[in-house]
Amino acid sequence: MTPALSPNTQAILLLTAPLIAGRSTSSSELLSPGEYKRLARHLWEIQRQPADLVSPDAADLLRACHPVIDEARLQRLLGRGFLLSQVIERWQARAIWVVSRADAEYPRRLKARLREDAPAVIYGCGDMALLDSGGLAVVGSRHVDDSLIDYTMAVGRLAARAGRTLVSGGAKGIDQAAMRGALDAGGKVSGVLADSLEKTTMNREHRNLLLDGQLVLISPYDPNVGFNVGNAMQRNKLIYALADASLVVSSDLNKGGTWTGAVEQLDKLKFVSVYVRSTVASSPGLDALRSKGALPWPNPQDADTFEAVFEVAAPTPVPSPQSGLALFSEDRPSGVAPTTPSTPGTTPAIEAPSEPVRPPAAAPIDELVEPTPELAASATPAPEAAPEAASPMETAASTPADTLFATVRGVIQLLLKAPMKDAEVAEALDVTTAQAKAWLQRLINEGVIEKQKKPAGYIVKQSSLFE
Repeated sequence: MTPALSPNTQAILLLTAPLIAGRSTSSSELLSPGEYKRLARHLWEIQRQPADLVSPDAADLLRACHPVIDEARLQRLLGRGFLLSQVIERWQARAIWVVSRADAEYPRRLKARLREDAPAVIYGCGDMALLDSGGLAVVGSRHVDDSLIDYTMAVGRLAARAGRTLVSGGAKGIDQAAMRGALDAGGKVSGVLADSLEKTTMNREHRNLLLDGQLVLISPYDPNVGFNVGNAMQRNKLIYALADASLVVSSDLNKGGTWTGAVEQLDKLKFVSVYVRSTVASSPGLDALRSKGALPWPNPQDADTFEAVFEVAAPTPVPSPQSGLALFSEDRPSGVAPTTPSTPGTTPAIEAPSEPVRPPAAAPIDELVEPTPELAASATPAPEAAPEAASPMETAASTPADTLFATVRGVIQLLLKAPMKDAEVAEALDVTTAQAKAWLQRLINEGVIEKQKKPAGYIVKQSSLFE
């Protein structure tokens, strides 16, 4: 059973999605990613959310958005309700789900790593929980010989034996070989498609794997959209963002999607370590990637040696000018009313942290809820309630370090309801890995969290969840 579309997601689809049903064509008036980003920011600034655009009293809000997006254009896009109902029925019949950044179910890794550049909507089929399980990303060229296909399938089988999810792009050649190797060995696979999601999910070979939770397929593009080189290039960052480490099996030099995605990862994004195949004497593309910082693949032969590839820390990303910005109105955790300003001295209601965001440097850490526009414009943060279930050590903090730890302690506990590695915690909190390790070790010493092997990472002890 596919989850129901939230009102915010429906509004975002009306604004940005082609809503291709059968032979329907896409609208030339759709908001581009950049336009939607500006609109979302404007809505956040006036304490509104996308769903408000389709409410019965939306006329005033549409006029208020005119300086950003033409009011008449918004009305035409939002008037496609009948077409939306048609495609929703079609998607549901094919077990295709849709989540937007407004939803708590949206993949946490994409929000945390891509932030404002995370796709506004994600279409998918299969167990979406796999998308936050990490794993090994395997990418490469479409046109390769049989020996490379066999090599790549062996990597996929090893990932399955090690209990690691295999992440790839579903394209012919290396991508499909890696995914097939993992699936044949009983492993889990996350596929990020650039086109034809509906057709792929209806394939008889994939259907049972999707329904059994062994495979999840997602795309940031309409399920019926055809192949587009630009889309294929753009989805590469999603593959890396979902993984813990990556392997480039083959690549052209200075051209192609594999090359572009790997270079973007090495030079800019730096989400994970990038390995390149090391069983070839010379390869212009792979050699060039090594010169940019890619590591030789150590060719592990068993699950234990395979696990070692994940212990190599990824390079520290260079903070972007927007790295401290929160996402917009649709990215508030569910349960936070966007139209109600926070009252000083109270704590907003929280169901679950949707996207950890670093606060301004001078403000106390508040990773769980976006500040209201009033707070964002103010140099003085509103008073905060103490973290839930604060210990005597926290309330009696006597040094700046203790005060900081008392604040961050509850944030880490919420983050670690699912396993995370120290580097991921550091990234979520926007601190150094060394600082994150120190905090994590302190929580281990207190008996609040523990470090587990499979899946690898730190996690809150079950007993501490009820303390």
